[in-house]
Amino acid sequence: MSTATATARPGAVLADLLPASRVRDAALVLGGAVLTGLAAQLSVLVPGSPVPVTGQTFAALLVGATLGTRRGFLSLALYALAGVAGVPWFAGGTSGVGSVSFGYIVGMLLASAAVGALARRGADRSPLRMAGTVILGEAIIYAVGVPYLALAADLPAAKAIALGLTPFLIGDVLKAALAMGLLPTAWKFAGRR
Repeated sequence: MSTATATARPGAVLADLLPASRVRDAALVLGGAVLTGLAAQLSVLVPGSPVPVTGQTFAALLVGATLGTRRGFLSLALYALAGVAGVPWFAGGTSGVGSVSFGYIVGMLLASAAVGALARRGADRSPLRMAGTVILGEAIIYAVGVPYLALAADLPAAKAIALGLTPFLIGDVLKAALAMGLLPTAWKFAGRR
């Protein structure tokens, strides 16, 4: 069986189109962490909220969808661990676990794995399925991030939702729309639908 045939098998993600090797996997994991760190620097403060709008969540979901469950999770784990260790690549060039928004990073770990699992089932090949996949990933991020924000900032649940969820919903719709076009188009160009 040729490499091209093996990579086009059901259950493949975009990263599987590259020739398989441990070096490839290590480079993809590192690249996914770096992409997420760079995207986190695209940060805009939201008035009244301790949580900024960043490109970080979109990068985390993109990493999961293109790398698959295991590599996506490892990328986000590397990103999180390096940030905790002091690499200043969390939102706005911060690091450590002291931020009230650290729960969103933990949520990104889980969301990356979930999105990767869905991509392995073909969710990244159709615009509507990809939109649903991104929305599910965002929901996972909020399911961890908002309660963490409430605990870390000593906020009631309603206030945590108002500060850590509501202001970001329009951006999430835009991320879903971008993903709807981006990944299915990448598959189309790869000729592997």
